[in-house]
Amino acid sequence: MSNAAVNSDQAAAEGEHATLMRVLGPVHVWALGVGIVLVGEFMGWNFSVGKGGAFGSLIACWIIGLLYTCVAMIDSEVTSSIAATGGQYTQAKHISGPLMAFNVGLYLVMAYTMLEAADALVVGDLLVVVAEQFGHVGLDPKPFVVLTIAALALLNYRGVFMTLSLNFVLTAMAFSTIVVLFIGVKPWNPGEILQHSELLTDLPYGWIGVVAALQFGMWFYLGIEGTCQAAEECRSAGRSIPLGTMTGIITLLIAASLTWFLGTGLLPWEYLGQAGVPLYDTARMVGNPTLQVLLFIGTILAAVASANGCINDASRAWFSMGRDRYLPSWFGAVHPRYRTPYRAIIFLVPVAISFAFTGLLDQVITFSILSGLMVYTFMGINMMKFRKMYPLGSIDRPFVYPFHPLPAFVLFLLCCSVYFATFLGYGASLISILAFYIAASIWFTTHRYKYVYRSAQFTVSWPRPKGF
Repeated sequence: MSNAAVNSDQAAAEGEHATLMRVLGPVHVWALGVGIVLVGEFMGWNFSVGKGGAFGSLIACWIIGLLYTCVAMIDSEVTSSIAATGGQYTQAKHISGPLMAFNVGLYLVMAYTMLEAADALVVGDLLVVVAEQFGHVGLDPKPFVVLTIAALALLNYRGVFMTLSLNFVLTAMAFSTIVVLFIGVKPWNPGEILQHSELLTDLPYGWIGVVAALQFGMWFYLGIEGTCQAAEECRSAGRSIPLGTMTGIITLLIAASLTWFLGTGLLPWEYLGQAGVPLYDTARMVGNPTLQVLLFIGTILAAVASANGCINDASRAWFSMGRDRYLPSWFGAVHPRYRTPYRAIIFLVPVAISFAFTGLLDQVITFSILSGLMVYTFMGINMMKFRKMYPLGSIDRPFVYPFHPLPAFVLFLLCCSVYFATFLGYGASLISILAFYIAASIWFTTHRYKYVYRSAQFTVSWPRPKGF
């Protein structure tokens, strides 16, 4: 046998037993969570204005902000206690068992992969707009979509430290453009540029419009739960996960408030509710070319950072399910040199590209939102069960979230409200997505469950749960 073949076999064997590298700190966790979400401040959130008007969008922003604050607190406690990749999938695996774990893992993969596809679509469309300004009319955005996903997948393949360090830079730059725009409109001098007194109206569709706006209010925060996927690669998960997640949700609450304030002060709600790139349009209304260019760049950076984080999170969830044999164990390999879940990263690339090629941005976004919403629904249930199985003092908890069980209960109620809001506008999509996940559950129960290593899936040395 040749030396090349021997080396190849050795590398493959090492990949089956290598572990992920512990190199991340709180800054990287923040970059992962906020990086995925911040694109929602540049586009998508404004559809809530179309559903409920400017004030209805603000109410949705605050209500959904409460939902995600509950998500961040619950994630910080459970994930810092179970420092393993997989996020909410790993939580469900330890707390509720294989069927729920499989479903939650699938929700995560689909939510992030769909969001990645949407981000790549946005990047492709924006680059086509730039090309048109230089005289290249009629370009197809698909090559830009493929290039974006492939380049970011390669970056993720080569290492998580470099990936999330870049995400920190991209996210910080994109966030700074929102702050610069806020300063540029002179908020200390109402009426000079901002026209809230003229543009803000009462609820045009009443309170039912506010309820309908809840679905798109999720765009302000969708993806912050992805911080959990970094747990196994943190130098100190007990410190990095709570600190990175909680500072991340604070950052997003500030960004969401600034974004709403800017958009509703410069654009009529009828236009804002259907705009493709609302922050860029807001900058155009100021009449400052520098701000226009800056917000265009910020939109691109936010979309790239979001797609980059989505590749990281989707691959970690897929990898974790393969490692536990919920999926073929082939996906559970770690690259012997780069220490990344390289097979999961590569496998999900054509999946994301295929969804992006559909061009159905609203349907892709709805699939992502609903998949994330199903994760949050089970999080509230799992948190109640977690505290019942392991009361305070029974296990080591680096972070303890306050006011239990109120946040878990509020999270569940808010999730139900968003389901109803989604049904009002996308009832057929909601039913079809639920049917897809029910079919996947049947497949897992009848065909895949027999391969699961039940004895190997518990990775923490906790005592026997109370009542068992």
